[in-house]
Amino acid sequence: MSLITITSSMGTGGITISRQVADALNLELYDDERLQEEAKKIGISSEYIESLDEKAPGLFSRLLSHKPQAYVDLVQAVVYEVARRGEGVIFGHGSQFLVRDFGCALQVRLYASFPTRIQYLMDKQGMSRMAAEKMIEKSDSDRRGFQQYAFNMDWNDPSLYDLIINRDKLSIDSAAKLIIEVAQSQEIKQCSIGALDTMERLFLGKKIEAEMLKNNFSPLQFHVEVPEKGKALLTGWTRSAESRDRLLQIVKGVQGVSEITSEIAVVAMVGE
Repeated sequence: MSLITITSSMGTGGITISRQVADALNLELYDDERLQEEAKKIGISSEYIESLDEKAPGLFSRLLSHKPQAYVDLVQAVVYEVARRGEGVIFGHGSQFLVRDFGCALQVRLYASFPTRIQYLMDKQGMSRMAAEKMIEKSDSDRRGFQQYAFNMDWNDPSLYDLIINRDKLSIDSAAKLIIEVAQSQEIKQCSIGALDTMERLFLGKKIEAEMLKNNFSPLQFHVEVPEKGKALLTGWTRSAESRDRLLQIVKGVQGVSEITSEIAVVAMVGE
């Protein structure tokens, strides 16, 4: 059982390394395109996806630009669904934050200095030095802002990772081989039942939130907990008893939910 998250900055060769690791270990690689497929599998309708700006490059990019909170909720639900299976290579998307409490995951960070990253883009993408510098600076700024917004955590925190690789000294092939070797070690292969139970409960909670989002219930109004397997606790507020009952019916229909405890208050607007 191998679940690997790989976090990298622009210009470190992260996606190429991730592909090599996935191929060598015979694992699925969950990049942006593959995660979009998973989003549809957990109930995000094609109509919802198509309602976003078609000119933007991908689902997650479009969501982040137009509906940042929806992006966070969707990515969490999708990453938890992938992690629940216990194996695969997840590239980016804040996965290092989302599965940090999952003892079965190998968390990898790829680091490279600014000059190394510039040279990589110049060599691989044919960019000028100035263009490479601007691309990297913008990417780093956007990433820092999003990680702070979405997770309130610093992605440079070394405690998030089990393995940090310096690409200034290691080639793409060497970096991939190192990750593969660590992933195949007995320490990483061992996985506790407690960790799997935690991931099952986290996944169900995010699956519920994704279903709420699909049915136009704002995640800002409600909080979902899964204290035990199959048991959902909902807290928050709504404008009417009908809306509350509709929400409970939606959650009841989520696969894996066997019991619901509702602490949702009905709050009327002033003047109603």
